[in-house]
This record gives sequence, C-alpha cells and structure tokens, in this order.
Amino acid sequence: MTTIIFPFDAHHTIETSIIIILRQIKTISLSALFILIGISIIVAGSFLIAFLWSVGNGQYDDDYTPSIRMLFDDGGKPDTTVVPTKPLNQTK
Repeated sequence: MTTIIFPFDAHHTIETSIIIILRQIKTISLSALFILIGISIIVAGSFLIAFLWSVGNGQYDDDYTPSIRMLFDDGGKPDTTVVPTKPLNQTK
C-alpha cells in the first residue's frame, strides 16, 4: 500500500508542499505503468502461444477451398427424374 505524506510543517511553504505531493503521485503513477506493461507483455505472450498452437494443429491449412467448395460438383447421383410435358402445338 502506498502512503502519501503531507509535508505541512514550518520548513515547507504551501508551494513546496504541493511540489513534494506531486512528485509522490508521479512515483505512484510510474509504478502503475510498470505493472501495466508487465501485464500487457503476459497477455501478448499468451496470444502468441495460442496462435502458434492453432497453426501447429492445422487451423490455417486451407483458406481457399472451403469458400469455393459449393461451386464444385461432388459427384453425387444425378437427378434423372423426367417430368412429362404436353406438346405445345397439339390441335384436336
């Protein structure tokens, strides 16, 4: 836990007391910055490990074929049903 000391005594004026308090706050801010940098490095490393794991397991092997697979004939049984139609030019 960080404690801010308020230096109000006979040796310090209000201006110097404010400067001392601001220096203490700046030190607290820098320590928080170092903590956040450390956390961001850990998160970035975990994303890198997850990406390398997915590449190793073949998640990105084929990007092109699945998008056009429906355009190819899969070689299934062709539709051979015949619909009888009445000729158009029949006269009776």
